[in-house]
Amino acid sequence: MDQTLQIGDTSFHVRIAGEGSPLVLVHGFPLDHHMWDAVFDSLAEQHQVIAIDLRGFGQSDGYREIVPMEMFADDIAAILDALEISEQITFAGLSMGGYIGWQMWQRHRDRLSRMILLDTRAIADDEVQSRARRIAAEAVLSAGMEDVPVNMLPKLLAESTRSEQPEVATALTEMILRQDPRGVAAAQRGMAQRPNVESWLNEITIATLVISGEHDVISPPEEMKGFAAKIPGAQFVEIPGAGHMVPMENPTALCEAVLPFCRDLE
Repeated sequence: MDQTLQIGDTSFHVRIAGEGSPLVLVHGFPLDHHMWDAVFDSLAEQHQVIAIDLRGFGQSDGYREIVPMEMFADDIAAILDALEISEQITFAGLSMGGYIGWQMWQRHRDRLSRMILLDTRAIADDEVQSRARRIAAEAVLSAGMEDVPVNMLPKLLAESTRSEQPEVATALTEMILRQDPRGVAAAQRGMAQRPNVESWLNEITIATLVISGEHDVISPPEEMKGFAAKIPGAQFVEIPGAGHMVPMENPTALCEAVLPFCRDLE
């Protein structure tokens, strides 16, 4: 079921299905809740699944000049309030969604029972990366989204995915192209100033699952395995054949990792 929630001056789109403990899915950049389509129904067989369009993405509005990761996290807490979900959630976020996950832990940890971090990083951008994000933000505002998929797809998808699953590349391209440049630019600026959270890792006390695609070049498996080792009791899973977009590239393997993790803790 798709819902539109009016929270203050912002309209948020969410997709909800299933019964059981709540599982919140937070998409990566520059995407929307449809990046979870291939796993949504399987997850909803065992959980109440809430897939969110973040502020400025998909069918949600609320455009700002900059949206820090903290604002995205506060938005999610407000969405849970609007949906009257008081039970602690399993938070699952990919890439930028993982950056938001760190802020959920820092700002709203009472809402969390577990955390699933997919294809993400604990370190901040260096100055070169941060500057590149700011330049990219200006570029989409002036030129639109047309050139974004060409530049991003080789980094987002494994080479084998692009050659053997062209429908995934097509779906990802279409998803990127339909995003509003204002939302994309605001999130780029927000990611450019996100903090390094490595000092938080050994303080995380909830069950955590870290998932990496075997061929992810944005957040490489060795880097993710390294920060997972610093989170007490965290599990690490590498998904074969996938790049940065695990839920789209190998949805079966993702569900095989996520569902037992959630079930074992109930």
